[in-house]
Amino acid sequence: MHVNFIKYKWLYFGISLLVLIPGVFSLIKYGLRLSIDFTGGTLLEISNIQSPISNIQDLAKKQDLELSSIQPSQDNTYLLRFKQLDKDQNEKFKSALGKDVVEKRFESVGPVVGAEMAKKALLAVILASLAIILYIAWSFRQIPRPYSPWKFGISAVVALLHDALVVLGLFSLFGHFYQVEIDALFVTALLTVIGFSVHDTIVVFDRVRENLPKMYNKPFPEIVDFSLTETLVRSLNTSLTVILTLTALLLFGGETIRWFVVALLVGIVSGTYSSIFNAAPLLVLWESRKK
Repeated sequence: MHVNFIKYKWLYFGISLLVLIPGVFSLIKYGLRLSIDFTGGTLLEISNIQSPISNIQDLAKKQDLELSSIQPSQDNTYLLRFKQLDKDQNEKFKSALGKDVVEKRFESVGPVVGAEMAKKALLAVILASLAIILYIAWSFRQIPRPYSPWKFGISAVVALLHDALVVLGLFSLFGHFYQVEIDALFVTALLTVIGFSVHDTIVVFDRVRENLPKMYNKPFPEIVDFSLTETLVRSLNTSLTVILTLTALLLFGGETIRWFVVALLVGIVSGTYSSIFNAAPLLVLWESRKK
C-alpha cells in the first residue's frame, strides 16, 4: 500500500512558492549583508580581557563600532574583526575594556572572499549543475522509452536551486531585520546544502529507475508514488540524524558557528522537502504535459 504523494503536487509547489517569494523579494530589494570576509576591514587581536563575549559586543554597540565577529583562542586572547576601526576608536575601545588589556595585533585586512572569488564560486555552481544533468542523464540512459533521462537530471537541478534560494532568501531577511552577516562559512554551508540536496534527490530517482521495468504496465505517477513510499523512511531517517547533530551544535557550539549551523539546518530541511515534494512531482508533471 503506497501513499499518494503526486495527487497533492500543486499543494507542494504552492508551499515552496510561499517560502520562496519573501526571500527572493528580500534578495532583490535588500540583497545580502556582507561580512568583513567580503568587504575587508580591521583586525584587532587583544588579550587579558576579563569581560565575556557578550559584554565585548555590547561595548562595541555603545561606541557605534561595526563588530563583525569575535574569535576566542587560548590564553584569554580574542581576535576581533571590525568593518572599520581607526586608531582613535581603537584606543577608546581598549580603554573601555580595561587597563590590563594587551594589544597583540592591529591591522587593516582586505576581503578574504573577493568579488573575483565570488564570481568563480557562482561559475562553479553553474558548471556543477550542468555536470549533474549530464551525469544523471548518462546514468539513467537505459530507462525504458518514452521516459527521458534528461528530465531526471533537470528536475534534480531545479530542486537544488530551490534549496539554494531558500537559504539565500532567508539570510537576506535575517540580514535586513537582525543584521546577520554572511561570511566564508556561509559559502561553505551553501555548497554543503547543494551537495546534500542532489544526493537525496538521486536516491529517489534511482528507485524510480529501478521500478520502471518492474511496473511497466502501471501509470508513471503511480510508479513515482510507489518509489517515494519505498525511500521515504530512509530519506527522513538520514535527514533526522543530521538535524539532531546540527541542533546539538546550535545549542552548544558557541557564537562563532551559530549562523553556519542555522544555514545548514535550513538547507537540510529544505533539501529533504524538495527531494520528496518538488523534484519527483515536477518530473511527473513534465511527463504528463508531454502526453
